[in-house]
Amino acid sequence: MARITRKELKTDKFALEVGQTVSFFEEHRDEILRYGAVALVVAALIAGWLVYQRHQRTGREEALAKAILLQEAPIGTAPNSLGLNFVTQAAKDQETTKAFAALAAKYPGTAEGEVAQYYIGAIEADASKMAEAEKHFQEVAQHGNAAFASLAKLSLAQIYFSDGRDAQGEATLRDLIDHPTALVSKDQATLTLARHLMLKRPAEARRLLDPLKTVNGPVGQLALSLYGQLPPQ
Repeated sequence: MARITRKELKTDKFALEVGQTVSFFEEHRDEILRYGAVALVVAALIAGWLVYQRHQRTGREEALAKAILLQEAPIGTAPNSLGLNFVTQAAKDQETTKAFAALAAKYPGTAEGEVAQYYIGAIEADASKMAEAEKHFQEVAQHGNAAFASLAKLSLAQIYFSDGRDAQGEATLRDLIDHPTALVSKDQATLTLARHLMLKRPAEARRLLDPLKTVNGPVGQLALSLYGQLPPQ
């Protein structure tokens, strides 16, 4: 079975999206404190409920931000600027999985809970625990919002191809091509499918790559790179 790493399963855009929770509290610190003060004096039931909802949401965001900081902590003896580090990858995986699992269990059905499920799947895949990873990605694909579900499906497709379920992987990627989201674009799904079809079906991979070769930026560059790896016609 081919090894799939967390780097392959994550995208820079996704990391940016969930990473925004880290800066949320610095940007909204006064607002959060103000709402906390209001909760102490407002007697009306509806106002109290709205404050409670706000508190729950920011609590989820804070828990996710803390878990992501653990996930991004370096391996080695030198801690980062936040004082975080792990001696071994195994120790880091154990601690981060624990943090994400606690978040997912405490906030099921929320965006933060689904992001936690995705991260656990990525950690499991990085450790070549594909069956466990697939379960977590399936959870996000079935219950997450459209954007996070699409990212989980992209990861599932790579697992399917890695263990010989090519038809299932292709069907998943073609569905993503037909239904792009903010986190998985049509071009990204197309490039992924072409990469997996290159050896067995080079003519189909070439057909997928042809319209992308002239696209400006990283998409066109990657399309050209993959095109150069195709066997001669």
